[in-house]
Amino acid sequence: MLFGLAVLIAGCGLLGKGKGNKRSDVSHSTGWEFGDPDLGGFQSDDNYAQETGPGLVFIQGGTFSMGRVEQDVMYDWNNVPKRVTVASFYMDETEVSNLDYREYLFWLKRVYPANPEKYMAALPDTLVWREELAYNEPYVTNYLRHPAYGNYPVVGVSWKQADTYSKWRTDRVNEKILIKKGIISPDNAQSGQNVFTTESFLAGLYQGTEGKKPLKDAAGTGRRVRWEDGVLLPNYRLPTEAEWEYAALGLVGNTEEELLTDRKLYPWNGSYLRNSAKKNKGQMMANFTRGRGDLMGMAGALNDNADITAPVISYQPNDFGLYCMAGNVNEWVYDVYRPLSPNDVAEFQPFRGNTFTKYRTDAEGKLVRDQYGELVKDTIADSRNFKDGDYRSQIIEGDDWNAQKDKSSTNSMYIQSNKDGQFSSMITDNARVYKGGSWKDRPYWLTPGTRRFKTETEAANDLGFRCAMTRVGSPDGF
Repeated sequence: MLFGLAVLIAGCGLLGKGKGNKRSDVSHSTGWEFGDPDLGGFQSDDNYAQETGPGLVFIQGGTFSMGRVEQDVMYDWNNVPKRVTVASFYMDETEVSNLDYREYLFWLKRVYPANPEKYMAALPDTLVWREELAYNEPYVTNYLRHPAYGNYPVVGVSWKQADTYSKWRTDRVNEKILIKKGIISPDNAQSGQNVFTTESFLAGLYQGTEGKKPLKDAAGTGRRVRWEDGVLLPNYRLPTEAEWEYAALGLVGNTEEELLTDRKLYPWNGSYLRNSAKKNKGQMMANFTRGRGDLMGMAGALNDNADITAPVISYQPNDFGLYCMAGNVNEWVYDVYRPLSPNDVAEFQPFRGNTFTKYRTDAEGKLVRDQYGELVKDTIADSRNFKDGDYRSQIIEGDDWNAQKDKSSTNSMYIQSNKDGQFSSMITDNARVYKGGSWKDRPYWLTPGTRRFKTETEAANDLGFRCAMTRVGSPDGF
């Protein structure tokens, strides 16, 4: 009897230990201890929480109606409303400033003295200020480099340049994290192929100087950082069009128990362009052109206090804490432009512009780097024109589509055919969306649902950008 009672108590104890007191250092599936060198030394970290990268603000995701919120006065019919869901992510609090971009240029010039083409390719086009019948030469000379404009948004930057800047920023932020944790030491002698990039570091190709606190395996021996360690941040990148529009609307301030109390026309409440609050009543909510020839109002009562762009921290932030999501400068987003993308894209994380790649390897299976130390990638699938309605993107019976390697490329769309039977249009696989309105735009373009496009190599004096980052793990951010 006593023996049976002892067995029962022991059994209950074992059940309780297995059910309610799970150890984070023990495998739930095998029972092996993590980090035990006698059991293989597998390491795991269950306490990971994503760090907010420099300059970023957390944007909790959710569902919203993406697209037109007022009459389509341009009759473009390119922003039909559609309900979608955006995952949580991070976005820059402000537009990238001249000071931010000059730091990037300085780094390129210092690290690649033997490759001036790298620096030259990153230079903004300051000639975007030049106009035949306007005296804008002072901006050509001063806007990018003079300290008076350091905190103003960088302009004259193409989509390609903005995308490359985002990748550079990823590498510098992750390099600083490793230095701060003592995993590597600062290396101001980087040059040529021996330059820190996140990808080359994870692949073990970057030959840096080990710091005082390297990561160690279960046996106490120093080892390389792995992606599974959670030390490094995900990539900085341009926001998708859906992310940008969701963040601009900032509907989080107008919801109560999953009910939307008030819709928004602009990133602020109401349909007015002036502040209706008692404290700042009558002040403009954004930097835009009020009417023909009126870019800043009259002396003594400047309406938006900006003749061209304004400092990146200007006016009131929206309910996500983001500045200038309407006006000041238009902003590049990640998407390839198609007029009917709202009808085609997915309901979760909508995006057009995917190109799927893989790392290039040599005959020995080793990763290939270019002369700047970056891993070379090959495109294995291009979905930029998937379901875009273009005849060159479709398989047509009787057409020898499989014999032509470039058949899936959207070279031209929608315009009457010319003499050789082809089409001509500005809408190509290199057309990228920009949004937000600018200092030289009328109020219509300040609504987040409006959209325009330019070729990804073009630039303008009212077009800038800000970066975003994917949120990994829990979407609530707590």
